[in-house]
Amino acid sequence: MRRSLFGQIYMYFTVVILLSILGVGIVSYIQSSRALDDQVERYISQLIRHSTSQTESYLRRYELASDSLLSEDAVKQFMEMDPDDSYRFYELTQTIQKNLFRKTFIAYPSVHSITIIGDHGKAVIDDNQNWSTYTDFDPERSLAYITAKVPPDGKIAIFRNDGEQDREKTITIARRIRGFASYAPKGVLAMEIKTEQLAPLWDMADLGPSATFFIVDESGRIVYEPASSALTEADMIAALSRLTGATERSEVIPLVGEPTLFVARESSYLKWKMIVSFPVDELRRPVDSIRTTTWAVGLATLLIALLLAYRFGRTITRPIRSVMEGMRETEKGIWSRLEDQGRDDELGGLIHRYNLMVSRLSEMIDYVYDAELKQQKSELELQRSRFERQQAEFQALQLQINPHFLYNTLETINCYAIVQDSDEISEIVEAMAFMLRYSVQTHLEEITLVNELNHVRNYMVIMRHRLGNGFELDVAVPPSLLLRHMVRLTLQPLVENALQHAFQGGMEPHHFIRIDAEETEEEIRVIVEDNGVGMHAAKLAALRAKLSDDAAEAEAAVAASSAVPAGGATRTILRRGGIGVVNVHRRIRMVYGDGYGLAIESEEGRGTRFTMRMPRRR
Repeated sequence: MRRSLFGQIYMYFTVVILLSILGVGIVSYIQSSRALDDQVERYISQLIRHSTSQTESYLRRYELASDSLLSEDAVKQFMEMDPDDSYRFYELTQTIQKNLFRKTFIAYPSVHSITIIGDHGKAVIDDNQNWSTYTDFDPERSLAYITAKVPPDGKIAIFRNDGEQDREKTITIARRIRGFASYAPKGVLAMEIKTEQLAPLWDMADLGPSATFFIVDESGRIVYEPASSALTEADMIAALSRLTGATERSEVIPLVGEPTLFVARESSYLKWKMIVSFPVDELRRPVDSIRTTTWAVGLATLLIALLLAYRFGRTITRPIRSVMEGMRETEKGIWSRLEDQGRDDELGGLIHRYNLMVSRLSEMIDYVYDAELKQQKSELELQRSRFERQQAEFQALQLQINPHFLYNTLETINCYAIVQDSDEISEIVEAMAFMLRYSVQTHLEEITLVNELNHVRNYMVIMRHRLGNGFELDVAVPPSLLLRHMVRLTLQPLVENALQHAFQGGMEPHHFIRIDAEETEEEIRVIVEDNGVGMHAAKLAALRAKLSDDAAEAEAAVAASSAVPAGGATRTILRRGGIGVVNVHRRIRMVYGDGYGLAIESEEGRGTRFTMRMPRRR
């Protein structure tokens, strides 16, 4: 039974699709693991927020208790008593201890001790146990220590105690006490609470033996840590240095090579940081078995896929390599047939078609190669001839001016005129020299509009002396267009044409020749217009026909556009200086293409308007 290549590809691609499904399963598993990690992190953050809220609520109760003590008259009177009055001191001490402290101890059993210290150095202190505990109490040292912790505005301060070992596990709630007759602070009130009383609140954050919950105060000291902690104090301090900044933050920090997740939240009321640490390996342990199974199945599937891909590749690439070898021989000019290899599928048909193609191509390749080579040679010769003809034609059009040696001669004449103090001759010769220098620059096809206007200015200097008439040109070109490019030696011939043909009876005061320019999105237009005699319709039509005739000879165009009435000596001089309207049109089209050139508008008795259209250079 014939096995088609399509059947083989279909089978292998089925296997590939199955592998893709497994790949999607692995990716889904990875994404699920990440989602589980995020969920655990959110759960820890929620526990911290809950513990923070419970701690703040718990400590606010003692702030209310301190409010009630501060409002008592006996406390205020104690602040302002005479420190030398022993009887008054004894009386107020008994009142405060029996009537205030005892009630507070009953209402708040978690309070370890209460201390009131006045600025005068006297103190009242009591606890729920034994007065002898405070026989070594130093009021002045305690006052200085607590005053440094408490803000002067009367707000509460909560901090961990320094001192002996028995007192290191207590938290002090302290605030300023104001006097009875004065609003100024007269002393401090301090309530001590053992951290073991707060431990049940913080033990609610128990996440297992590997997790650690600890609290750090505003100064970076550890307020609370569990009895059995997986972290050392150095680990806690190192983690704290990485968790500064945001109110709530989580970060994985490597501790002794083991990455550990830390989640911290700062209490806005206490300015403490509640921090939970949890080893990353412990977080991901529930999915380790699934991960192992997934990797095992994925590895086995990968091996099977590689085996199938290898067999599939060998089946497909063996005949294709034979075809490639045959093509390499064909590139060398050796037209050899391939062995059939006994295949009856699509690849066997490919080899058969290749052999048939080689047989037919070997008969035609020589003829096609020779014909194409001849055609390419003919096209190259035609393009070279066309380019040389166009270049020669362009050079011929530009060289229809006086020879270059005249420039040197005019320079010599200018020197003699300067020596003889003849300013008129010097001005004429200098202008003519500039014109000749500008004209002999045959290597430049394009020039800026301002250079063309300067060329026209030199031409007008000569014409004013030759005609003896003080006429002027009206130049209305916007300054922004002065640096636009145009074909060289195209503006002066149009001005010369206007002088030659527009004012046959001479220029009167009301006559003008205006040069203007405008710009569109695609074109630059330079306009030369006059209000002379204009052209009759027949002459205008003939001139437009010459401009539209690509086969017209340049010399005939120059002769037609430069024709003047016979017998005029001035007209003869003007004709010799012009290049011709048709010449200008041809030069523009040779540089920019057939889409551009010269346009003429004229009305007999009202003047003529020449418009040079050139592409805009962006």
